Amino acid sequence: MKKIGIIGGTTPESTCYYYRMYMDISRRKLGKHIYPPLIIHSINFHQFMNNPDGWEGRKRMLIDAALSLERAGADIIALSANTPHIVFDDIRRAVNVPMLSIIDALIEEMKMKGVRKPLLLGTKTTMSSSFYTEKLKGAGFHVVVPEEGEQDEVNRIIFEELAFERMDSRDHLIKLVERYAVEEGVDSVILGCTELPLAIKEGDVPVMVLDTARIHMEKLIDLAIR
Repeated sequence: MKKIGIIGGTTPESTCYYYRMYMDISRRKLGKHIYPPLIIHSINFHQFMNNPDGWEGRKRMLIDAALSLERAGADIIALSANTPHIVFDDIRRAVNVPMLSIIDALIEEMKMKGVRKPLLLGTKTTMSSSFYTEKLKGAGFHVVVPEEGEQDEVNRIIFEELAFERMDSRDHLIKLVERYAVEEGVDSVILGCTELPLAIKEGDVPVMVLDTARIHMEKLIDLAIR
């Protein structure tokens, strides 16, 4: 089996969720006690978030982590968060092993499930920047994002609550999805931040839930055992 390399720490809670998905999916696909080799390079989230050089500095941190995983023998590398995919192409060019984009994995899943009009939830950067929405639109999806004030509140919930496993505003997130299902006719919700599955699960809302962390890890394990 191929060795998976994960760049984690963005945030640590989402990295823990990735590891849980790694265990659950491996057991389902491979049976008891069989897991593909996995390496995690967990970066310092404080340094990442407060990097004085902004995304250029964050990109350097992520490239250093990817190169570290490559030196450690990773055969395929992935970022365990959606927002850092804003610099995914630069990281991919810096290493000599394949990388799997969470957005590419998501698009494949959405096409397979017949999604047409998803609501995108995530950090403010993910919801408001073109790197995510334009790729989804280019694949033929009618992407809906919350209004600016709602984006600010979702962003706050992610960083002030879910990053610390607090579920204070879980009902707010569920009601937000329910409202967009009624008012905008969305047929699914993209959990475009890997902390969001801590709060929203399949059955909590009246539309299909697209858990990007689970989808990403599913594809990574498929590649590892191919």
